[in-house]
Amino acid sequence: MRFTLRQLEVFAAVARLESVTRAAESLALSQSAASTSLTELERQSDCQLFDRVGKRLKLNALGRQLLPQAMALLNQAREIEDLLDGKEGFGSLAVGATLTVGNYLATLLIGTFMQRHPESRVRLHVQNTAHIVQQVANHELDLGLIEGSCQHPDVELQPWVEDELVVFCAPQHPLAQRGRASLGELAGEAWILREQGSGTRLTFDQAMRHHCPALNIRLELEHTEAIKRAVESSLGIGCISRLALRDAFRRGSLVPVETPELDLRRQFCFLWHKQKLHTAAMREFLEQCRALTAGVRRSDEIVLPPIA
Repeated sequence: MRFTLRQLEVFAAVARLESVTRAAESLALSQSAASTSLTELERQSDCQLFDRVGKRLKLNALGRQLLPQAMALLNQAREIEDLLDGKEGFGSLAVGATLTVGNYLATLLIGTFMQRHPESRVRLHVQNTAHIVQQVANHELDLGLIEGSCQHPDVELQPWVEDELVVFCAPQHPLAQRGRASLGELAGEAWILREQGSGTRLTFDQAMRHHCPALNIRLELEHTEAIKRAVESSLGIGCISRLALRDAFRRGSLVPVETPELDLRRQFCFLWHKQKLHTAAMREFLEQCRALTAGVRRSDEIVLPPIA
């Protein structure tokens, strides 16, 4: 065999970080050792895997073809290493989750997973949908848990459980007394919404695009809790997942506003790279996710500890 696992590890790190220096740091190698490893891989194979763009190294067509296969082989090697170390194949797991899933489901799931498999090393990245999709496509994450859909050609998407957004307001807002609103009334309100690139914002925009194309968007915030606090302070009305609001609705600190004319349904989904090897840890975590939502019609019906 003309290559080593170390060479593939350096190649994958350079592909992810687009820099030999940063790749060497991430692998605890000297820059010269990482550079030599990459040079030897290309020399022994008589091929070039990167194009230099300024100070960055960008994968060329051959490099992009090699990366998923190299990642699969490295994942298999880590599983073998963990098995030989007595870890029963449950090694590292990198999960990405969008904000709603991350805050209300993923942390609970990962906590349970780590209790069952204390030898595992689990990382959770919470970002908006666009970031999670890109990280999965770049092999930076093993698995993503997102809200809505994605169209990336390298990513496979699998439905998990249905979710629904809901319009909401403060208890003292005029809409709170009626508990419902027409499209005309919604068009006249000030809105506090998630940022562009989030799955929540995409679902909201798709639902409203044919009805109220010119809304008064007062604030765009990256965190659902910040949106809830702003709406509680009567700065406007909002629209986020029922899952994120159910405890606030129980307490009465926020009030749902039903909108029969709008379709605010969406799916929580799993996603992974199409060429990703499903490790034992991935399979176990996915099984745990499905068990949590077994028999559940919608995400806000999932039995969870109370959310403050």
